[in-house]
Formats: sequence, structure tokens, C-alpha cells
Amino acid sequence: MPFRLLIILILLVSFSCNNAEEKSNDSPPNVIFILADDLGYGDLGFLGQSYIETPNIDRLAREGMFFTNHYSGAPVCAPSRSALITGLHTGHTPVRGNFEVQPEGQYPMPDTLLTLSKIFQQAGYVTGAFGKWGLGFVGTSGDPSKQGFEQFYGYNCQRYAHRYYPAYLWENQTKVNLPGNDWTNKVTYAPDLIQEKTLAFIEANQNNPFFLFMPIVMPHAELAAPDDAIFQKYRAKFGEEKAHIAPKGGDYGPDMLIPGYQSTDHPRATFAAMVERTDRYVGEVMAKLEELGLSKNTIVIFTSDNGAHFEGGTDYDFFDSNGPFRGLKRDLYEGGIHVPMIVKWPGKVKAGSQSDHVSAFWDWLPTFAEMLGEKSPEGIDGISFLPSLLGKGKQSKHDHLYWEFHELGGRQAVLKDGWKLVKYQVKEPAKLTVELFDLSSDPAESKNLASENPQKVAELEKLIQEAHMPNPVFRFFTRQ
Repeated sequence: MPFRLLIILILLVSFSCNNAEEKSNDSPPNVIFILADDLGYGDLGFLGQSYIETPNIDRLAREGMFFTNHYSGAPVCAPSRSALITGLHTGHTPVRGNFEVQPEGQYPMPDTLLTLSKIFQQAGYVTGAFGKWGLGFVGTSGDPSKQGFEQFYGYNCQRYAHRYYPAYLWENQTKVNLPGNDWTNKVTYAPDLIQEKTLAFIEANQNNPFFLFMPIVMPHAELAAPDDAIFQKYRAKFGEEKAHIAPKGGDYGPDMLIPGYQSTDHPRATFAAMVERTDRYVGEVMAKLEELGLSKNTIVIFTSDNGAHFEGGTDYDFFDSNGPFRGLKRDLYEGGIHVPMIVKWPGKVKAGSQSDHVSAFWDWLPTFAEMLGEKSPEGIDGISFLPSLLGKGKQSKHDHLYWEFHELGGRQAVLKDGWKLVKYQVKEPAKLTVELFDLSSDPAESKNLASENPQKVAELEKLIQEAHMPNPVFRFFTRQ
């Protein structure tokens, strides 16, 4: 090849690469929202977990911003997700509990709301959700396709997501049978298959701005992990364990009940392997972004839908899964709703930084809307925390945060200026308990200050009454 022609080719390639880089830098950022399921505040290495290795999530925290005061939408799955995508807290959001529909699915979201994912669509993004849905069965108004997601793959029903070797998953409106799985035989580990589809979505849309919602199933529900190197590492670490024996209907076989949990000989090793597998998925996503040259223009968010769970033989006490907090999943104490949250946004969010801004799941919709230059719906409860992320501009703050939970007799909580009021047995006034905590001095909620501060109780009680909007399906009281 003549030397002059070689020089021209080199210059053309260089020019092309520079143009591609400029295009990448000027294009809208991709967004990946990773939502772990029932992962406790204390289950992560960088937050003090001493038994389980989470190197990829720990790295994400080092390379991004960690929010020390972030709260989930609710203490259980469906309402937490509803708050996330609607920008409405559980006193206003349409799905306020795990309302089951038979034989499969949950109470559906209405399709009339401008959800977080629809805002991404308006901004020209390709949207996909891979994992657990739980906001409406296929063909209903809550179908992912009617909530702003062009692609969905995974468990539509969160009840079926109790099982890690299901007979089938859903790809949009198509039921996909899993090789070797028939509710008796366990061959295909569903989370691994979902992860393959997740990575394929990133690869297929590398030239388009995309919003990827990753509601990972683990470490929710039954204890189940493949017998691989991760599991064997923890089996060696913990040695012989007391087996968890499932009640009737828990084990796979002809008498299996879908919502149950299987037996396991090594509950601690299995749980640890599930958490590390979640971490491995995070690492695979980060590696895929680097492989495709997308890492510098992709926002990666990691959080959990609620606090640590106790089902299926999980030894949350051994792992100190709720960390410094009181309570677990289904509680409105901090352990049920105070969740880890990390945001990595290269060049925009300062690496290794922390924010003590008080935020919640319903803040994500207005945050993304502001980032995209889109208008938020009127009347939502969320406040954009984009100024906190970028470290510039005036950050608006919540006057208070509110939660309600419709199981176990009904529960309500409100947080204002560090004071938190927690009410249990709301549906049965004779059993009602009212607790007041000063989180600034007592984040573990160990001392009830209600009797000493009647005026503060009355102030917060008024906020609770104002925050709860009656709902004909999710009802606290007979008359609403």
C-alpha cells in the first residue's frame, strides 16, 4: 500500500473515531436501574457485611455517589414498585399492597398514568424490563407493555417469582417454557436466563439511548442457587449447617404449591451465594458497558425494593442483614424501608461521594424527568434530587415522607425533620400502637418518645391523616 494512502486511511479512521466519541459524549445518557429484591442494608460489603463478598457493588459505590438517607416506596414488592414508577407515595399510588390475582398475577396498575418508563419513551429512549414485574398480569392495564416498556422478560407474577426453577417465564405476552423445568425437575435457573436477556438488550441497543429496568429476583423468597463455585465457596466457609425443612407444599414435586419455599441443606451458604450472584450480575452489566464503549455515557443505579426478608429459612440475624436498623421486610421501622442506593454517572456525579439528602422511590420520576428535559405529571409526591446528584443548583427538600402498609393489621409511618411516627394495628383501634422516634439520635429506633412529646405526636398524626387518600381496593377503614 502506498505510504500516502496509508496516511489517509489512518486519518480517516482517527476522524471517524473522534466523531463517534463526540457523538457518544453529546448523546443522551443510557440509564440502568438495578433493583435487588429484599436485599438488606447490611447485606453489602461496603456497608459492613463480613461474610458475603460483593466486590462489584462495592466498586460501584467507590465510583459513584451513595445516598445515606434513601427510602423504598414500601416494605414489600408491589407497592414499592408502584411508588417508583408513578412518583406517588403509598398514600396516593394506585397499588398499595401485594393484592394477588388467581391463578397468576397481581392487582393491575391503571394504564392512564404517566409513569417513569413512559417519560423515557417520550424522550426517545428504548425501554426494557428484565426480572420481576408484579404490577399487573399479561393483557391487563398493568401489563409492562402498557406501562412504558417495549420489552419485558421474566416473572410477570411475584408469587411465581418465589420459585427459582419455574416451568416458564414471560417474554412480553408470550409464555416461554424453560428447558428441563416442570415444577418437579430443576434444570434451568431462571435468574441466569433473565441475565442473558438483559445483557442481550444492552448489546442490541448500544446505538440507541436506552432505559433498562433490572428488577433482579434475588435474594427474595426461597433459598436456591446453582451448585457452582460461588456456592461451594460458601459451603466450605460455613461447613455443616442445620437444614431448613420446608412445610408441606414447599418442595418441588406433585404436591408443590407455587407460593412456597423449598427445603435446603445449606441455608446460609445458599443465601450468601444468592447475594454474591446478584453482585456478579452487576459486574457483568458493568463489563458489558465497558466492552461496548458505553460506560462513560451510562447512568447505573443500584438499590433494593425493601428491607431484608426472613422467608424460606434465611438467617437474617446471622448475617446482620438489617445492619444498624430495627425491623425487616413488612416493617415500617427503618429496617423495612431504609435501603442502600448508589448512583454512578461518570463525569457528572462525583466518584466516591456521599449525600445525606433525604429521598425516596417516588423522587425518581421527577429526577429523571428533569434530567431528560421532560415535564413531570401534576400532583405527584416526588421531588427531583438532580441538584444533589450533580452537586449544583438549589436542592428542594421534602417537608415529610409518608408510608402505609395494608397487611398485618395495617401500618402507617411519617418522617419529618428526623422525627418519625410509627403506627401499627391501624385497622384495629383497640390494638393500635403509636411510637415516636428521634432518628437523629436514635437511628435504631430503640426508644419510644411518644409519651414525652404529645405535641410532636399530634403534629405528625395530622400529617398521616392528610397523606392517606382513600382507595376502594386497599382500605384501612370500613368507611372510606
